[in-house]
Amino acid sequence: MMTPRERVLTTFDHREPDRVPVWCGASAEFQQKVRDELGLDEEAWLLRIRDDFRRVRAGDCGPEFALSPGATCRTVFGVERHGLGYGQPLSHPLADAGLAEVDAYAWPDPAWVDVSRIREEALRWEGRYAVLGGDWSPFFHDAIDLLGMERLYFAMADEPELVQSLMRHMVDYYHESSRRVFEAAAGAIDIFFIGNDFGSQRGPLLSARHFRSFVLPHLARLIELGHGYGLKVMLHCCGGIRPLIPDMIDAGLDALHAVQPSCLGMDLAGLKAEFGDRIVFNGAIDSHHVLIKGTPETVREGTREALRAMMPGGGYIAGASHDSILEETPVENVVAMFDAVHEFGAYA
Repeated sequence: MMTPRERVLTTFDHREPDRVPVWCGASAEFQQKVRDELGLDEEAWLLRIRDDFRRVRAGDCGPEFALSPGATCRTVFGVERHGLGYGQPLSHPLADAGLAEVDAYAWPDPAWVDVSRIREEALRWEGRYAVLGGDWSPFFHDAIDLLGMERLYFAMADEPELVQSLMRHMVDYYHESSRRVFEAAAGAIDIFFIGNDFGSQRGPLLSARHFRSFVLPHLARLIELGHGYGLKVMLHCCGGIRPLIPDMIDAGLDALHAVQPSCLGMDLAGLKAEFGDRIVFNGAIDSHHVLIKGTPETVREGTREALRAMMPGGGYIAGASHDSILEETPVENVVAMFDAVHEFGAYA
């Protein structure tokens, strides 16, 4: 039997391991449900479902900023937010900015990222699990926060230099923050895990042309950083992003998470046939219609169907089609999903 790390790395090589690897990302609210209903803390839960991954995060040693009334959090780029989860921005600090103001903005210092314990955290797993690390780097979301979505889209047409400068400043920060993590934990991390949502239920949020012009060069820069440290690079990206996948592959992306089959163009058999030999798919078990609305019996069958489509030949990691299982998801359904993966996900 393979170790979890061996299983994951074999999958990233597009070979069949002993069984399909398991991934579980869960919200804090769902983890609390697991504690309440099953009496399991986070690590005990991961052991129960036989998750093959562990994740390490750097700390924060930057200055403290007082929040404005009504704000519940503040991003590293100074955007205050309010609402459920990460909430929504209360304002867009660069909504009226020109190029000079973008360049002069108070961009954060990567030295605010505390990497003093990251190696120790990664080594605690003693090489047994595939370890994820690096800065989440949601620069497309940050651009929307800073400019506002409408201004961002208009600026792509009318002020391309401003958008390029904005993206460069943000990715300068994320590139250096992750580089610091990788320098501190060299050899103890396996996968650089980043996240940006480029898709909606009905397709990409921007055209392939604009994606290539304004997003892909900066995404490629982060991918190159991870590869430079011998890491696989996995991108979380929601929505119907099928038209963008070829460019992601050409940029060197190793894996795509979380694969939402309910979105336009994201049928699993088609994705596997077209791209399955060139990129690892992680997720694909429908969170919305199967996990949240189903029963353990329908979840078991939905999981089996996803495995039939995605597991042949390797290159597939089983999990929910959302980066974080939400609180409204029944715990019994998530248990049924992972039990079904272990029942039906073995390779001959």
